[in-house]
Amino acid sequence: MENKRTVVKVGTSTLTYENGKINYRRIESLCKVMSDLQNRGEQIMLVSSGAIGVGMGKTGLQSRPSETKKKQALAAIGQCELMFMYDKLFGEYNHSVAQILLTRYAVETDQKRQNVINTIDELLKMNIIPVINENDTVAIDELEGNNFGDNDMLSAIVAGLVGADRLIILTDIDGLYDSNPRTNPNAVKIEVVDKINQEILSMAAGTGSNRGTGGMITKLQAADYATKRGVEVHVINGSNPENLYEIFDGNNIGTTFLARQ
Repeated sequence: MENKRTVVKVGTSTLTYENGKINYRRIESLCKVMSDLQNRGEQIMLVSSGAIGVGMGKTGLQSRPSETKKKQALAAIGQCELMFMYDKLFGEYNHSVAQILLTRYAVETDQKRQNVINTIDELLKMNIIPVINENDTVAIDELEGNNFGDNDMLSAIVAGLVGADRLIILTDIDGLYDSNPRTNPNAVKIEVVDKINQEILSMAAGTGSNRGTGGMITKLQAADYATKRGVEVHVINGSNPENLYEIFDGNNIGTTFLARQ
């Protein structure tokens, strides 16, 4: 089978515990699985949220601040820690990582887009795993709400830019349900979505956890963007990163959004 280009997006709720501190067990597992898939010949990119969550853990803050400048400071502290961690953990499996910090302005012109594509292409050729995040210290769009949406939209933009075959969004529920599974025990999971319409969008009420800014609605917006650009999107539970193998082995877990050609 031909190896594919895959963007894996991991959110704050997957990377940290409820108290905001880093979930090392899960991150270690994620790095191991991604290294293993890279060894298989897959081309993998990681879009990682979590800088603010990690910054909160490092500074001992219990709740996410509302002031933009405080969030920027936490992002700056957390981004260092996050990359240090990825560098160390991927390094244990003999893989190198590269950091790419993007703002929406980095993709607003053809020339800038091409620069991003060239960099990522070259890194993949060198067998290096790009770790991509929004540059929260410079671009405050996400922090103030006019955003890539906890990096969901950023991951879709990256997947479209680099011509990825698929985007896998790891989140804290098993996929898209017809109503909120946290409050409705009879909620039914939607296995496959071939087109994102108003009915599908209306299933995704409410935002995410207290550590992230996402929620199912930003994942649907990202899936809509990516599928229109020929990228298949999978939204799966990230609590066990080994679930990634299921997708790579062609099994349908979570919710699959089919690419629209």
